[in-house]
Amino acid sequence: MKIIRFSFGSKVQYGTLNGELVRGIHGDPFENFNITGDEFLLGEVDLLPPVQPSKIIAVGLNYKNHARELKMDIPDEPIIFIKPSTSLIGPNEKIIYPVMSKQVDYEAELGIVIKDKIRNVSKEEAAKHILGFTCANDVTARDLQKKDVQWTRAKSFDTFCPIGPCVETEIDPKNLSIELLLNGEVKQSSNTSNMIFDIYFLVSFISKIMTLFPGDVIITGTPPGVGSMQVGNVVEVKIEGIGTLKNTVASKV
Repeated sequence: MKIIRFSFGSKVQYGTLNGELVRGIHGDPFENFNITGDEFLLGEVDLLPPVQPSKIIAVGLNYKNHARELKMDIPDEPIIFIKPSTSLIGPNEKIIYPVMSKQVDYEAELGIVIKDKIRNVSKEEAAKHILGFTCANDVTARDLQKKDVQWTRAKSFDTFCPIGPCVETEIDPKNLSIELLLNGEVKQSSNTSNMIFDIYFLVSFISKIMTLFPGDVIITGTPPGVGSMQVGNVVEVKIEGIGTLKNTVASKV
């Protein structure tokens, strides 16, 4: 099932997406819900970020071929950092190029959406605490990342975490193709089978550090081919079984 969050007129609600048909739901996708009789065409609604996380936890250097590309050692443990909820945007929203940066990069990533409040879960228990998966773009001010000792500034600008277009609840995340297209040209192309730390290990590892809440998002690292975006560029993250997350880069007004 593809779960979306959307607005129609002044009303914001969750729904399901099947092709071009949007059906409203009553209740909470993290608990029990019913599909209502409200139906819309996809072109009639505005897609929003599919969830509203309290926090976004990101994983660095989690693809074997990306580590080889950078000539870096495989890490012994996941490298994690936080992106604030204020960095979140949805499909078709604009990524704003910060005035203080001269190099803004794309990073296509698979996002995990947490289903319920968890703390200290095992790898074996992790699957039952996942609502589903989404596309994400870990936008990064690369020049500032290299300048700073830690990554908070480079990763945290408003609009630096597009996610969407949906949360897919019925896919196996271990073997999915993942691509990034810049102005229609493929720049990143890999498969989640190349991850160093798999989805369930990451959920367990992070839950042993911090409490995770329903709707929290873990973005799981990027494959090789990271590069820069310019104002006016169109960037698309495509993940097998989920769909395409499309955004445009815009200058700060």
